[in-house]
Amino acid sequence: MKKIQQAAAFVFCMMIACHSMTGFSQSQDSTKQRQFKNVIRYNLSGALLFGVDRYVVFGYERILSKRQSMSMNIGRASLPKLVTISTDSFQLQKDLKNNGFNFSLDYRFYLQKENKYNAPHGLYIGPYYSFNNFERENQYTFLKSGGTTQVASSDTKFSIHTIGGELGYQFVLWKRFSIDLVMIGPGISAYKIEAKFGSDLTEEQRAQLRDAVQDMLTQKFPGMNYVLSDKELNANGVMKTTSIGFRYIVHIGFVF
Repeated sequence: MKKIQQAAAFVFCMMIACHSMTGFSQSQDSTKQRQFKNVIRYNLSGALLFGVDRYVVFGYERILSKRQSMSMNIGRASLPKLVTISTDSFQLQKDLKNNGFNFSLDYRFYLQKENKYNAPHGLYIGPYYSFNNFERENQYTFLKSGGTTQVASSDTKFSIHTIGGELGYQFVLWKRFSIDLVMIGPGISAYKIEAKFGSDLTEEQRAQLRDAVQDMLTQKFPGMNYVLSDKELNANGVMKTTSIGFRYIVHIGFVF
């Protein structure tokens, strides 16, 4: 939640800064200027939330008319590194695998009555679809009676499909540099978690690891504390649920 608040504050500051800079960077009406039809961009807010080395997502926006465009984003999106997880019975040893990716599409309508400039500069609304997939394998050590230990592993897959609508504003500064702010993006999300554990574990040990996996997702993924507040993995290590989703993004890009 703290990271979400920090990101929201960052978005607000970017909006103020861009609004101030636009007055200096755009001295002519855009209808008298050449209209560029392409934007390549980088997802800056995702990198700030998850880590620059773990979230590398790029996008492309194609202008279809003066008031409409379509865009696509794709790239790597893995969960942040775990801190030590331990109880009286087991302890996290290391991450064996940590992969993931992000993919999204949106269609934008730049509002004619609200915008002085042609797309891609201005206020827009539109539908979007996003897909996030994460896979993580961790190794644990269980403490057994007599001081002996037992090594176990968990393989967790976590996916999110979201469909919704967004409201945003894209600034174009000095004709070429863009800052794209998706400010509001409510939606409906389908969540699925699958956690598999070693066959030599007892049911008590499996239950402990199921709790550890759920705690990990709650702590490391923004908003999951709300989604999983009254849910838990079943005996097979699977959980499916549908809940409210959200989207807010800060992109920086180049217009050409």
